[in-house]
Amino acid sequence: MSCSRRHFIAGMGAVIFMTGPVNRTLAQTMSINGIRYGMVYDETRCIGCTACMDACREVNKVPEGVSRLNIIRSGPTGEFPEAKYQFYRHSCQHCDNPPCVDVCPTGASYKDAATGIVDVNPDRCVGCQYCIAACPYRVRFIHPVRKTADKCNFCRDTNLAQGKLPACVESCPTKALTFGNLDDPNSEIVKLIENRTTYRAKVHLGTEPKMYRIPSKHGEIKG
Repeated sequence: MSCSRRHFIAGMGAVIFMTGPVNRTLAQTMSINGIRYGMVYDETRCIGCTACMDACREVNKVPEGVSRLNIIRSGPTGEFPEAKYQFYRHSCQHCDNPPCVDVCPTGASYKDAATGIVDVNPDRCVGCQYCIAACPYRVRFIHPVRKTADKCNFCRDTNLAQGKLPACVESCPTKALTFGNLDDPNSEIVKLIENRTTYRAKVHLGTEPKMYRIPSKHGEIKG
């Protein structure tokens, strides 16, 4: 970290609590132009192959040692030959009320008005890590090359920009991931949420995550 960056971060420590309420108001009143992207992760279909993790790393050029997406395995429950494992996707929840945006002192963390995707502008990030501390889902990290905050952005600047689905969705061999517009009542994702039992992680915090989960039949619901 450069000397100037250190001084900036130290100074922002006193300012952050003043800027928080202003940013919160902006986030809640931001216009979303008819598109609000979200995802459904079907725990009953996930087999823990981690093809999604590999595809994410390749498409988004994520360095070794960090990851935008992890599949966490727990279990087994039951005994052989009926033993079952449970898998849990650990990645950005793309909250409608993202705490990471509220605390960012430079505006580097933001919610894209056109898509509802929570993203990071590396050109504005000073690496202060306030967003990492504020995220209740612990999905952000410092990019080891750029030295700025990084996380899943639904492949907004890679696959989505090319008219494709996020890399994790494209690569999943069991179709455990469904991506789409939560504001379109005719979209596959909305119909899936309407017709299946789903849950979201830590909704009691008021973050309004846009990552929905179809719970596994095995083990307890986490989050």
